[in-house]
Amino acid sequence: MRLCLVEDIAVSGLEPLTLTRPVYELMLGATSLGSKLARAFGIGPGPQRQGGVIRSHLAGVQRQRDPHRVINDRDWLARGPAIVANARWVPPADFQLAEEPGAWLGLCDGIPAFAVVGPEDAVSLEPNGVDGWFDRLSSRLRGVDVGGEWIARPWDLVTRNGVYLQRDFAELGGPGVSNRHLTAMALVGPSNRLRVHETARIDPYTVFDTTGGPIILGRNVWVQPFTRIEGPCFIGADTQLFRANLRGCVTIGPTCRIGGEVEASIVHGYSNKYHEGFLGHAYVGEWVNLGAITSNSDLRNDYGEVQVPLQGDPIPTGQAKVGCFIGDHTRTGMGSMLNTGTSIGVMCNVLPAGILLPKHIPSFTAVMYGRVAPGFPLEQVFETARTVMGRRGKAFNDEEQQLYRTLHDQTRLERERAFQRERERRHDGWAVARPAVR
Repeated sequence: MRLCLVEDIAVSGLEPLTLTRPVYELMLGATSLGSKLARAFGIGPGPQRQGGVIRSHLAGVQRQRDPHRVINDRDWLARGPAIVANARWVPPADFQLAEEPGAWLGLCDGIPAFAVVGPEDAVSLEPNGVDGWFDRLSSRLRGVDVGGEWIARPWDLVTRNGVYLQRDFAELGGPGVSNRHLTAMALVGPSNRLRVHETARIDPYTVFDTTGGPIILGRNVWVQPFTRIEGPCFIGADTQLFRANLRGCVTIGPTCRIGGEVEASIVHGYSNKYHEGFLGHAYVGEWVNLGAITSNSDLRNDYGEVQVPLQGDPIPTGQAKVGCFIGDHTRTGMGSMLNTGTSIGVMCNVLPAGILLPKHIPSFTAVMYGRVAPGFPLEQVFETARTVMGRRGKAFNDEEQQLYRTLHDQTRLERERAFQRERERRHDGWAVARPAVR
């Protein structure tokens, strides 16, 4: 059997994280949503076994990023039966694919989570048409409740991350921790909750606390002195921790540089938070740089429900602890203070102002003197991206540029609405200090 991961229209509710990646590449626990689905269905890697039907503007760059998955290929869909799974669905821990005769649907909360179909149905899948495809199948196929849960908003990933870190530790297995590593660290809690890759470097004066959950360190991780790691926690390959205080329910990496305090957060690969500052209940994309002492609030002063302005519209979260959500290639300046429930798009330049910054920062904008303003020209932003990625041996190639040009067009209306709101409240709210004119 083959596995095809698909995106429905609700993927827009996970922006800004899904602006630059298919939903199946979002992290939850120690692995991506797509990896969890492949493991649940027992499908191994490789283009003969795994494919995807995703938004068209992502197809070109995704073929380069993940050459082992066939993307938006009708011929591949026509080659045989397949499991077509909505990548926002997370299977339950005890999931086993039932041996049902013929084509059928797996349901979660009454909504199709996946379909087992022949090539005659699979071949009709189209990008941006997944919802209608499942609707047509629902009218003629029997459905079986399979449990699991849906990921609908960015904070769903953050809230559930600790649970899935523990679950992934149990399901993934692997070697534990060597005596060489144990002698270098101070371990609080049971050692059987600690897995450290043999190539990892653990310096003296580091503390690993497994009393609250397991800890996994990947290949070539470097933990420098005066770092404390509390479980559950996953540190991806080639990540470096500099005097960091990781307070549990944290997923980081690969190839990140992390310092300061991090709590209940997910940080995608190649992002940096080298210096002091607090990051809590947050989800940070790739190639993000958080300047020194950048901090976010994750709790209102009145302990009330947090709202997050996704695409500019405030969305109730039903939660009191919600931090920030930051898109790829965004940078913050030294001392930036992010408000509770902040949403920042891709390729933004956020500068400090001595006050809490706007909660809604659309893609390709800047924050100047505490207000949302037009960002730098695209070519200048692209040159920065080339420099940043080149330092890690990666290339900001033509496909990447085309993706961001498309996103620039797609997010234009959101920027215009934000600029209009700034004009309307120009004389309201906190006074903003401006440089003196000489």
